[in-house]
Amino acid sequence: MRHAHSVEVVRAAEAELMARLPEGTLMRRAATGLAVTCARLLTRRRGRVYGGRVVVLAGSGDNGGDALYAGAELARRGARVTAVLLAPERAHGGGLAALRAARGRVVLEREAGLAEFSRADLVLDGIVGIGGRGGLRPEAEPYARAARAGVVVAVDVPSGVDADTGEVAGAALRADVTVCFGTYKPGLLIDPGASYAGAVQLVGIGLELPPAGVVALQHADVAALLPVPGVESDKYRRGVVGVAAGSARYPGAALLAVAGALRGGAGAVRYVGTAAEEVVRRFPETLVTEGGPAGAGRVQAWVVGPGGGEGAGRALAEALAADVPVLVDADGLTELARLGPGALAGRTAPTLLTPHTGEAARLLAGARAGAGTAVGGDGATRSEQARPPASEELAAARLATARRLAAAYRATVLLKGSTTVVADPPPASGRGYPHGAVRVNPTGTAWLATAGSGDVLAGLAGSLLAAGLSAPDAAAVAAYLHGLAARRAAGLPGAPVTAAEVAAALPAVWNDVRSGAAPEPSRTAGGTGA
Repeated sequence: MRHAHSVEVVRAAEAELMARLPEGTLMRRAATGLAVTCARLLTRRRGRVYGGRVVVLAGSGDNGGDALYAGAELARRGARVTAVLLAPERAHGGGLAALRAARGRVVLEREAGLAEFSRADLVLDGIVGIGGRGGLRPEAEPYARAARAGVVVAVDVPSGVDADTGEVAGAALRADVTVCFGTYKPGLLIDPGASYAGAVQLVGIGLELPPAGVVALQHADVAALLPVPGVESDKYRRGVVGVAAGSARYPGAALLAVAGALRGGAGAVRYVGTAAEEVVRRFPETLVTEGGPAGAGRVQAWVVGPGGGEGAGRALAEALAADVPVLVDADGLTELARLGPGALAGRTAPTLLTPHTGEAARLLAGARAGAGTAVGGDGATRSEQARPPASEELAAARLATARRLAAAYRATVLLKGSTTVVADPPPASGRGYPHGAVRVNPTGTAWLATAGSGDVLAGLAGSLLAAGLSAPDAAAVAAYLHGLAARRAAGLPGAPVTAAEVAAALPAVWNDVRSGAAPEPSRTAGGTGA
């Protein structure tokens, strides 16, 4: 599992450690780890470190100091190192002295710096550290647009990326590799920041950290959560998932949601809706009940909304009245946005919402319309709360969006997109993470942006709920498997896939995860579908 901590938590841990160490020790640890990674990259690129062209883009403060000290270590190994000082009067004194002592060059002029940048074998981005906010300053912005021939290595975080959120509010320098110190930062795992980070490598520096508020599951974590039947299991003990989906206009949504549910670990799928004949024809193992969820018999979880059309309101009301977990998707979310958070008041069983950013915008608008509903606990301003949110704005602030929804509706939220984010509501006790725990999904591909992929995901996550997983576990595991299945279906270098092909690939990736097989590589960034 990858654990990511906020800047505030990292700063506190660094201060505590520095109080116990000789001055400069922590920076030297970081710089050494950074230099080792850079040496490895140079060797891979040109066979050796000696003679390699290295450029250090050094801003003010400790981030520039880390880069300068690492540049000095590379210079001592024979690399031709040039430091471009973007804030000469505030350059880190110790790092600059070490570089000069190692016979590194220093450049102050912009044109000379850009020329060095364009022909370097490796560039160290030490412009702005984890405390930076907003895009690059004017003196650094040309480097984000300049042509480059070498590898760019970001120091802790790509300059211009918000380390806490992944937001990019202006120009940013895209990295091929990011070397982060002590712990991952949330902005390295969440788009758009993740798309600027390249391959992320962690260097330990001895920080003692509390449990992380943002995590990304890996193969072993998912394998430990997958429901596996025992010798005494039967279809009912494994869980029955109810699926209320499909309509005359969208019959295919029912088929795709059922396809995902059948491959999600539950022992049986019970379908209610207008597409019963089509569902049974395609999946004869499905249990079909006439009417809505209220008359369907016992289930361990409900999936409501995919392609539900005009019947989504009734199905949602009946499912929410049941004392079982409920996953709300698509047309069910539209109905929930109309009703507002009050529709979930009093529920004791878990509720899982699975919006894309357009549906998230409607849900937040519905929360604002609800009397007494507080939205914006993440720090949104009054003006931001007053105007309807645009889906583009929500996509650019994925972490904040998921947290706002979870807080407003007191439900677990799976926000779909290029990085899928799973957020829990803040704890009622006031203990634990102030915003609620967050999991980000590391799998996926842009080929998932295809009709019906979200229906498959809804069925898969609902099946995991019925099999006994908690709402955050079901959401995170479903997103992980869904992303791997899409990668497998798309192949390499990548090709268009259908939602049905994603569903068909689920058993194979389930086996891959259980066996510990390496995940399918992805050369295309992307997330969890529409």
